[in-house]
Amino acid sequence: MTDPNAGTPTEATSSDAPAPTPGAAQPGTSTTGGSEPGRVTEQGSAPKPGSGPKPGSGPKPGGGPKPGGGPKPGGPGAGSPRPGGSAGAKPHPASSHVAAVVPTVAPASDPSKFGRVDDDGTAWVTTADGERQIGSWQAGDAAEGLAHFGRRYDDLATEVGLLEARLTSGTGDAKKTKAAASSLLESLPTAAVIGDLDLLARRLDAVVEHSDAAAAVAKHEKELERAEHTARKEALATEAEQIGSESTQWKQAGDRLREILDEWKTIRGVDRKVDDALWKRYSKARENFNRRRGAHFADLDRERGAAKVRKEELVERATALSSSTDWGPTAAAFRDLLVEWKASGRAPRDADDALWKNFKAAQDVFFAARNAAASERDAEFEANAEAKEALLAKTHIDPSKDLDAARSALRDLQDKWDAIGKVPREKMQELEGKLRAIEKSVHDAVESQWRRSDPEAVARAAQFRERVAQFEDQAAKATAAGKTKDAERALAQAQQWREWADAAESAVDEL
Repeated sequence: MTDPNAGTPTEATSSDAPAPTPGAAQPGTSTTGGSEPGRVTEQGSAPKPGSGPKPGSGPKPGGGPKPGGGPKPGGPGAGSPRPGGSAGAKPHPASSHVAAVVPTVAPASDPSKFGRVDDDGTAWVTTADGERQIGSWQAGDAAEGLAHFGRRYDDLATEVGLLEARLTSGTGDAKKTKAAASSLLESLPTAAVIGDLDLLARRLDAVVEHSDAAAAVAKHEKELERAEHTARKEALATEAEQIGSESTQWKQAGDRLREILDEWKTIRGVDRKVDDALWKRYSKARENFNRRRGAHFADLDRERGAAKVRKEELVERATALSSSTDWGPTAAAFRDLLVEWKASGRAPRDADDALWKNFKAAQDVFFAARNAAASERDAEFEANAEAKEALLAKTHIDPSKDLDAARSALRDLQDKWDAIGKVPREKMQELEGKLRAIEKSVHDAVESQWRRSDPEAVARAAQFRERVAQFEDQAAKATAAGKTKDAERALAQAQQWREWADAAESAVDEL
């Protein structure tokens, strides 16, 4: 025997000695997990880096059994089959479509049940096909060799468990899982390990059998995902086309097109030809929107340029009017200019602000001058109001005493009144009312005198009396003739004319 730490044991040199299984630990070296020769490594020890599936094709780091993390010999965890206990076990369904292969997590195997190491170091494994030599152990006694080849079996079983886990979880490519399982299955007849190789073969057969179904499910799910993503891009392209051809909310629509693009970049898995066609639709819609938006703002720039020209002309006209003292017509002209200004539209912002400032300055000059003139005029009107108040206070007209003198005094008052001029608007009604009262008193006195001397009024009263006498005479004749109704009618008319005669005579007497 050689010191276990002194060198590497030799494999069997016979022509039928199998080549080492890829990924299996070499005789005389430490197995993954740091176990020493002669020490049994517990189930769950991970294989060395590179001995299992390629990175990314299996469970994530930390997802498999940790070194020493499996059940101890003689005490497997609940639900964990013992070596040989899953022989003939049926794969369990992973979904409603694919039967899942349940990974077998077992404690360290007992190699003594499936092989031996002779005293001369020859290693044997027993399978359903019989016993075959797998190599030679020269690094220690037979028990250590048996444990070594048992650990190699455990490493191989771990690789099978990883393939089962990958197939069950659906995290890997089912085709690659099948290829790896087939490769391991082909290597079992020559594997230099001691353990239940028949069980591993059955487990690998189950992985191979169900890989095609898993691949079909994965393909179906991928197709569903592709259809969903295609439909989403179709909806985004349709929305972009609607925006590109109809929307005039330039800011909001532009933001939405950018949001569509950001979402578009996150959608994967669409068939390339379909994706290219949809992208062309989106790109064309965006170009259409940009073209319409550009044309809109170009038109807006032209309109603003024309508005600038019109407003410059209005500023010139306003400046020319600013020095006018024809207050009423000029104020009306400024109002018209303001209406034109509002109808001219917006010029470019900077120019529009400057033009408005100049226009308003011309307006302010005129209205400031008009307000100053109005203030001066108001002061003059106030003085006129005081003068008229004084004129009324010193004027005494009594038509009842001397009508001619009253008429002469009224004419003098009216001349002085007109000569004084205008008064403030708020005092005009009061002052004019006082003048109208004096004028009315003189006018009424003149009318009264004229009516008293009016011969027509006296003649009118005499005529009414004559009509009364005529109707009374008619009534008497009708009564004599026995025409009662005619007599009553004539008497009624006579009474009406009598009332009119009384009224006419009373009016003459009152005058």
